[in-house]
Amino acid sequence: MSKKDNKDRRELTRMMHLGRAPEEYFGIVNPPISRTSTILFPSLADYEDKDRKFRYARMGNPLSDKFECAVAEIENGYAAISTPSGLTSISTTLLAFLKTGDHLLISDSLYPPARSFCENILARFGVEVEYYDPLIGAGIAEKIKDNTAVIYMESPGSATFEIQDVPAITKVAKAHNIITVADNSWAAGILFKPLNHGVDISLQSATKYIGGHSDINLGVAVARTPELYTRLKKSALDIGVCAGAEDLYLALRGLRTLHLRLQQCARNAMIVAEWLQTCEEVQRIYFPALPGDSNHALWKRDFSGTNGVLSFLLRPASKARVSAFVNGLELFPVGSSWGGYESLLQPQYLNTCRTAVPWVQDGALLRLQIGLEDPQDLIDDLSQAFTKFNQET
Repeated sequence: MSKKDNKDRRELTRMMHLGRAPEEYFGIVNPPISRTSTILFPSLADYEDKDRKFRYARMGNPLSDKFECAVAEIENGYAAISTPSGLTSISTTLLAFLKTGDHLLISDSLYPPARSFCENILARFGVEVEYYDPLIGAGIAEKIKDNTAVIYMESPGSATFEIQDVPAITKVAKAHNIITVADNSWAAGILFKPLNHGVDISLQSATKYIGGHSDINLGVAVARTPELYTRLKKSALDIGVCAGAEDLYLALRGLRTLHLRLQQCARNAMIVAEWLQTCEEVQRIYFPALPGDSNHALWKRDFSGTNGVLSFLLRPASKARVSAFVNGLELFPVGSSWGGYESLLQPQYLNTCRTAVPWVQDGALLRLQIGLEDPQDLIDDLSQAFTKFNQET
C-alpha cells in the first residue's frame, strides 16, 4: 500500500500499515531491528552529501525513521523525534525552546519527574518556572509575561486527570507568539490530537500505551511545522538522545494493537469505575469519562474515548488500614507505570508535587491502571481488599 493510498484510509486501517516497508526488506512484514552505530559511505562525495538520509545511527536510522514517521502521521504533525524515555522527550523539547531568562508556564498537574527536571535543571540554568492551575483555560493570559516563551500542558493531568481547555490556551499563546507543548501520553496519540487544536509540539511516553506490554522505555515528540521540527531535532542532536533499536521495534509492533487495547482497557475501566461509585470506602473517583466527573464536559468535547487509568480517594483512615487494602490486593501489584496489559496500583502523594493548587484532601489517593483482565475478577479483588480495609483497626 502506497503512502498516498494509506492517507486516504481511516485511522484504524492506517495503523496496520504505518511504519512498514516490506519492499525495502525483501518482503519482510515488519522492519527488522537495526542494531548499528556506524554507517558506511561508498565515497568521499557520499560522505560530504549533506542531504544523505542516514549518517550515523544516533542521528537516525531506518527503524527510528519508520517509527517517527508513523507517530507523526498519527498525530497529524510534520515530523517527530524519538528518545529513550518519556521524560527525555519532555526534557529535549523544553531545552529546544527555552533559554536563560525565559519564563515557562507549566501545568501544576504535570508528570512529577517533569517537575523535577524543571526545578533541578531548568531553574538552575536561569529559566523562570511558574506552575498554573490546569483548569485556568483562557485565564492563562493573566500569567503571561514579556519573557514567556513556552506554555506546557498535560491533559488529562497526572493522578487527578484535569482536562485542560487546550484550544483556549493555544489561542492565547498564538496571540503572544508563545510556543505550546502538550503531553499527550494519556491519549496515546489516538484519543486526542493536540496539533489539531493549535499545539506546536505533542509529546508522549511511548513506554505506556504504544508499547503496551511494560517492557520498553521510549519517548516521542511530534512537531507541527518544519521550522519547529528543525529546532526540536537540533536539540536532540546536541544533547545526544536516541532511542534503542529493540524499543523502537516493539513500539512499532505495539501500534498494530493500540486501538484494540485502548478500547478494552476503557471498557474495563468504566465497569470498575461504576462499581467504585457504589463503595462506601471511596470518597471520590477521578475519571473524566465518568458522567458526573467535574471534567466530563471538556473531555466529551475534545476526546474521542478514554483509556484504563483512574484514581480514587479513600475516606480518611489510618496508614495501617490503607496498607491492609493495598497489600491485600492480588491483581493490582504496586507499580509506577501504566498503559501495559496488566492492572497496577500506585499511591499518589500530591502534597509533595502540587503548588499552584495545593493538595488539601484527606484520605489516600490511589491510582489504578485497569488492564486486560476480566473486569469482574478485578472488582472481586478490590472488594475483598476493602473487607481487609474495614477489618483493620
